[in-house]
Amino acid sequence: MNLNDFKKYKKIILQCHDNPDADAIASGFALYTYFTEMGIDASIVYSGKFQIQKSNLKLMIDKLDIPIEYKTIEEFIVGEEEVLITVDCQYGAGNVTSPVVKNVAIIDHHQVEIENVENSLIISNSNSCSTIIWQLLSEEDFDFNNHPNVSTALYYGLYTDTLQFSEIYNPTDKDMRDSLYFNKSTINQLRNCNLSAQELEIAGLAIVRSIYNEQFRFSVIKSKPCDPNILGLISDMCIQVDNVDMCVVYNEINDGIKFSIRSCIRETKACDLAVFLAENIGSGGGHLEKAGGYIRHGRFKEKYPSETTETYFANRIVEYCSSYETIEARDYEVDLSTMKKYRKLNIPVGYVVPDEFLPIGTPITIRTLEGDIDTVVSGDICIIIGIQGEVYPNTKEKFQRCYTQSEEPYHLKAAYKPTIKSRIDGANIPLAGHVRSCVTSGKTYIYAKPLEHTVKVFTAWDEEKYMLGKPGDMMAVRSDDMHDIYIINGDIFKITYEESE
Repeated sequence: MNLNDFKKYKKIILQCHDNPDADAIASGFALYTYFTEMGIDASIVYSGKFQIQKSNLKLMIDKLDIPIEYKTIEEFIVGEEEVLITVDCQYGAGNVTSPVVKNVAIIDHHQVEIENVENSLIISNSNSCSTIIWQLLSEEDFDFNNHPNVSTALYYGLYTDTLQFSEIYNPTDKDMRDSLYFNKSTINQLRNCNLSAQELEIAGLAIVRSIYNEQFRFSVIKSKPCDPNILGLISDMCIQVDNVDMCVVYNEINDGIKFSIRSCIRETKACDLAVFLAENIGSGGGHLEKAGGYIRHGRFKEKYPSETTETYFANRIVEYCSSYETIEARDYEVDLSTMKKYRKLNIPVGYVVPDEFLPIGTPITIRTLEGDIDTVVSGDICIIIGIQGEVYPNTKEKFQRCYTQSEEPYHLKAAYKPTIKSRIDGANIPLAGHVRSCVTSGKTYIYAKPLEHTVKVFTAWDEEKYMLGKPGDMMAVRSDDMHDIYIINGDIFKITYEESE
């Protein structure tokens, strides 16, 4: 997606999700500023059951002069020469009012829910939509230093969507956080303006009335009707209780159930649980430690006619916790009799040799989609860039054994353009200018089998975040290392491996 593509429209309507949070508001505001500077008639709108009530959001709008408007579905009129761009949400999803429009686009960072909108940019591994907008504006040479309100809004959007940066994993998110020049006093004000006295009362009463499952250490909490953002705050409070590993906070509105999830254990990603709870009756998604979703009343009553919402959440979480197998790769004993041997096909990937452009001994941070890796430049390190944009360090010995160098140029196709960061001066070094092409040597063999049930694999190289495998995916182990166990997406496996004799 390129922002220039939208300059052909006479008017651009930027729609946040219903009951918007700081990330949605910031994303809409940044695009509004860019388009209005280009001379395009733009507006920021939202809908939902409630107008913005939360004190920090009202202060954000006031302090940063954000011209956001509330509209009912009846007021949503989009002409044929106009385009509706949904930010931090997906047109047609459960958390956004969707008027009938001819021209629509999506910019979002949640799990893909809507696949029939051609003009969409959904980067699910981004911690915030604000980051995606920052990327798009940076590509257009937008001068953030001349727009301190926009910079402050984007910074706050990321801040709130990552629990005060405690859940920031994506390298692009870190790049944005480190580069933006924002108003510190405004951020301090917003940071200390999260709850009104009434909202504090609602949160307190909800927590007191919670139910608790001792076996799986989770709480289910029903809240009074309130701004949906308050559900997240109640979740944040609840997950800090010493015997609570997971919590679901929800309230019921006229046509559905809004819920918020928190998890502080590595065995449960909040986003996975949200999808599970909303399966076939709504929509859900989010991030590793926090997520949320929406359940439609009609679908819920049809599928679970005899259950209350409280018993549904409690029973469904028990079902989730009992439904998967956990594998600790370092300790797992592989049964090769259940697996077939496969050879990796000669598919081009990229590689970078850091000591060709950085002095040996330089401490660096390799920013990857899976998280930051701290290391030191040496004569024995190279960096591999895979077909899905995955980036990981390797020894030169292993590289030479498993790959053959190619003279062909390597074109980065991944959404994230990998960088390494010098920990001496903080400089970010794009890898695009240093990457070369290589192919697998044909000497890389694995044993693999299709999964028949859900499996969570904690790999030997990352014992904190599991790889989720579902029926149709493949569990694999390297032939030369029985503890190098991992999951390969079923579709990717078909194009990258072939069975070996």
